[in-house]
Amino acid sequence: MSDTIRYGIIGSGMMGIEHIMNINIIPGARVTAIADPHQGSRDWGRATAEGEIAVHDDYRDMLASGAVDAVIVATPNYTHAAVLDDIFETSLHVLCEKPLCTTIEDARKAAARAKTHKGVFWVGMEYRYMPPVTRFVEEVHGGRTGRLKMFAIREHRFPFLKKIGDWNRFSRNTGGTLVEKSCHYFDMMRHVVQSEPVRIYASGGQDVNHLDERYDGAVPDILDNAFVIVDFANGVRAMHDLCMFAEGSRNQEEMSAVGDSGKIECLIPESNLVFGTRQPKKVEVEHVAVRDDVLKAGYHHGASYYQHLAFQRAIRENGPAQVTADDGLRAVAMGLAAHRSIDEGRPVSMSEFGL
Repeated sequence: MSDTIRYGIIGSGMMGIEHIMNINIIPGARVTAIADPHQGSRDWGRATAEGEIAVHDDYRDMLASGAVDAVIVATPNYTHAAVLDDIFETSLHVLCEKPLCTTIEDARKAAARAKTHKGVFWVGMEYRYMPPVTRFVEEVHGGRTGRLKMFAIREHRFPFLKKIGDWNRFSRNTGGTLVEKSCHYFDMMRHVVQSEPVRIYASGGQDVNHLDERYDGAVPDILDNAFVIVDFANGVRAMHDLCMFAEGSRNQEEMSAVGDSGKIECLIPESNLVFGTRQPKKVEVEHVAVRDDVLKAGYHHGASYYQHLAFQRAIRENGPAQVTADDGLRAVAMGLAAHRSIDEGRPVSMSEFGL
C-alpha cells in the first residue's frame, strides 16, 4: 500500500456520501472508486469525490480492480451479507456500516469470517466517535460518577428518510427499527457499561409515521417509538428511549450515566456535558467543541471523521479494529431481542441468541 490509503465506496447514497466528504478532508486518504447500481447515486458520488475516480455499477468489478486498499460498505442493510461474502474473498480492509447484517444467522457468519480476514474489519458505529460522547465515555470509565449503576440513551428525532426503492419502509429489509436505528445505542451500552447484556425487556409500536403510505399495496411495518430496558451481567441497568416523531426536541440525543457518587449527561447537538455530584451537591456544564469543517462533513456531529482517523491508524499500524464484527453481531442480537420482547410480550434472555 502507498502512503495514501485508497478507498472504494460500495453504495454512494446518503451514508456513502458522508464517508466521501470526510475522507476528502483527511490527509493521506482518497476515494479512488465508487460502486452503486443506481445512476443518480453514482452521479452524486462522482460529484462529491475529489479528483479522478473509477465508477462502477457492480461492486465486484471494483473489488477485482486492484485500485483500492479499503472499502466502505454503505449499501442497504439486507444486502450486507452478500456483499461481505464477496469482500471476504479479498484481503481488502473494510468498514461495514451498521447493522452488520439483518439476521442473527448472517451476523454470526460474518463475525466468524471476519476473525480470519486478512484486512482490518471494522463495523461503523459512528456514535462512539462524536467528540462529546468520546469525552463522556472517558469520564465514566475514569470514575467521575463513582461506580456506574444506570445508563440511559434517548434519541428523539425525525422519521426515517426516503431511500431509493423505499427499502427502509419494511422490517424484512432493515432488520427492524431496533436493529436498523438502535444498534448504535446497544453498542454504546456495551461500550459504556463494559459488560454483556443478559436480559432485555421492550415495549414499542408504530403509532404515527408512514401509516398512510403504500408500496405495491403494502403498508410499512417499521416501529416509530420504543422503550428498551437492558440488564447487564455486572448489575448495571440501561435504557433506550426512541421516538421518531419528535422533531421539536432541543437535543436529538441525550445520554445519562449515574453512579453512586454522581451523574454525567451528554447532549447532542448542544455538544455539552453536564457533571453533577451528590456530595457536595453541584452541577457544572462543559462545552466540547468540534471543528466546523468536520461538522459540515456529515450528519453525525463529527463522528465519521474521527472514526476514519481511527480506522486508518489500524490499517497503517496493522492494529486491531476498535469496533469488531463481534461487536456488530452483539448489537444486532440486542436489537432482535428487543423486537422479540415486543412481539411476544415478555423479557428475552440473550442466551436465546447463543450469547
